[in-house]
Amino acid sequence: MATITQTQTHTATKSAPDLSAYPQLTKEQAGHVRHFLNLVSQPDGSWNNMGGLEGMQEFNDAYRYQLATMAYAIGITHFHHNPALRSVYKPLFRRVIHKMLLKEVWGYWFMTSHSGNFTEPDRTELRKPWADPVKKENIMYSGHLLLMTSLYAMLFDDDEFEKPGSIKFTWDPLFWGMGTEVYEYDNRSLQNIILNEMEGNGWVGVCCEPNLVFVVCNQFPIIAVRYNDIRDGTNRSAEVTKKYQEAWDKKGMVQADGMFVNWIMMKQDMVIPPKGVPYGAMPPLDVGFTAWASAFMNAWNPSLVSSLFDAQSVGHITRVNGKYRIHPTAVAAAFRHLVSTQDADPNSEATLEQALKESHSLPPSPIRFLPATFGVVTTWLSELGKAEILADLFEYADTHLNPKWERGGLCYPRQDDQPPNTTDIFHMDPFSGNALMAYARLNVPNGQNIMYTSPWTKEELAKRPYIDGVTMDDGVDYLRGGWNSDKEILFLTAKTWDGRKTVLKPVARNLAEGKWDVYVDQRFVRTENVRENSGIELEVEVAGNPVDVVFVRGS
Repeated sequence: MATITQTQTHTATKSAPDLSAYPQLTKEQAGHVRHFLNLVSQPDGSWNNMGGLEGMQEFNDAYRYQLATMAYAIGITHFHHNPALRSVYKPLFRRVIHKMLLKEVWGYWFMTSHSGNFTEPDRTELRKPWADPVKKENIMYSGHLLLMTSLYAMLFDDDEFEKPGSIKFTWDPLFWGMGTEVYEYDNRSLQNIILNEMEGNGWVGVCCEPNLVFVVCNQFPIIAVRYNDIRDGTNRSAEVTKKYQEAWDKKGMVQADGMFVNWIMMKQDMVIPPKGVPYGAMPPLDVGFTAWASAFMNAWNPSLVSSLFDAQSVGHITRVNGKYRIHPTAVAAAFRHLVSTQDADPNSEATLEQALKESHSLPPSPIRFLPATFGVVTTWLSELGKAEILADLFEYADTHLNPKWERGGLCYPRQDDQPPNTTDIFHMDPFSGNALMAYARLNVPNGQNIMYTSPWTKEELAKRPYIDGVTMDDGVDYLRGGWNSDKEILFLTAKTWDGRKTVLKPVARNLAEGKWDVYVDQRFVRTENVRENSGIELEVEVAGNPVDVVFVRGS
C-alpha cells in the first residue's frame, strides 16, 4: 500500500475532477451528526441533554426513542449523502446500539409489565412482572432494536448481531431479586418473537404496553424484516405487509377525518379514538402518532401515506401570511373543527385566531406531558419531500427554538413551557431537539422508501470502492464522501469542526486494478498503480476549511 503525503511536489499538470455536482452536508447537517457523537460518547450512565420530563422512561421523550432515531438518521446520512464513508458511520452507529442495550434504556419494562387499569380498564390486580424486555409485548423497544440491528447489518454487511447471544440483556439490580438474570438473543431470534406475536394478535401488530397495539411502533419491525430478507434471500416482508394491511383494513386504521387511529385495545377489540366521538367530548389527540407512523410507513406503503397527507395535515400545519407553521394540539383540533363544520377558510388568519379562542374550552389531555409534535411533524414532512413547508419550519425553529451549538454539535435544547395564548409551538422536548429534527434535516424525499425498495446487498458492498481509515473521533466533519461508477471517481471532503489542524490518513479501498490519479484540493498529487487487494493511503492535513480528496481512474 502506497503512502502519499500532501506536501509532495510534482511537475505533471492535470485537471482535477469537478465535484460541484455532489452536494456537501450543510453546517447544520454536519452539526447534528456531531451532536449524536457527543451524546453517545458520554460515559455509560451519563445522559446529559437527553433527560426528559418523564423520568421512568415511559413517555416518548425516553432514551430508546432518541437513540433509535439517531441510528436511523445516521443510516440515512450514510446511505443518501456519504455512502463511501463506512469507517465514519459504522463506529458511530455501533455506539448508539451499545447505548440502546444499557439497562437504563430498557429497565422500565419490569414496572410496565405489571400492567394496570390505564391500559387494561377491567384489571383489578397487577400481573406477575418480568424483566426480559423483548420476550413478549414491548414492541416500543424491541421493534426499534430489531430495525437498528437489521439496518446496521444492511449498511455495513456486518453479521455481529446475527450471531447467537449477540444481543444480551443483563438484569442485576443491587438490592432486589434473587441474583443476576441474563437474557440472550440475536437479530433473527428477536424477529421470530415479534412475528410470532404479530400472528398471535391477528397481524395487527405487537403490543407496546400491555393490551395496547400502536400503529406507529409496528412500522419499525416491518421495515427490518425487509432488510433481513435481502440478507437471507427470503421474502417474509411481502407476507407480513399483506397480512398487516388486511388485518387493519378490517379494524379501520384510517378514521373518517384521515387520521390514523392511535392504538387498538386488544381485549376490548376497540380502536382509540373511537369513531363518532363528538367534538369536545374527549381531549384532542395530537398529530404526533399519525405523523410519526406516516414517516416510516412510507417505506413500504407510500401510496396510502401520500394520499392521506392533505386530510391529515389540516389545522396541524397552516400557511398564514405566507409562512407555514405547526400548531399546538388544542389549536389544531379547534381549527379542524371550524374547517369541517363551519366551512372556515383553512388558509385564513381569522380561522387561526378563532381556533385559538376555542381551544381554551377543550378538556386537557390525560397525559400530563407535552408530546414531540414539532419533531415528528418535521420528520413526516422530510420523508414526503415537503421542502417548502420544511424550510419555513426550520426557519422558525432557528429563530424561536433556541438552537444550541456545543463542541461542534447542533441541537434544540429542552424547553418545558408552552404559553397558552399562542398559535405557535415553543415547547421543545429532547426527542425532537436531539433526534427527530436532526433526522428531518438529514433525510431526503422518500428516504425510507428508497432504502426499503433498494437496500444495499452484500455483493454490492463487496465490490463498491470506499474510503477507510477515518472516523469522527479525528475531530473532523465529513461533508462529502461518494463513488461515481460511471466516471470512476472516489471522493472525500472534510474539515475540522473547530478549525484546528489535524492529519487524516484516508485509505481508498476496492479500487480496480490499474492507474489512479490522486488529487488534494484541486492539486494533482501523483498517479498510483493499484494492484489486486491493494489500496491507496494518503496523509492529508485538514483544518477549518473543507479539503477535497479525489481518486480518479487514470487513462
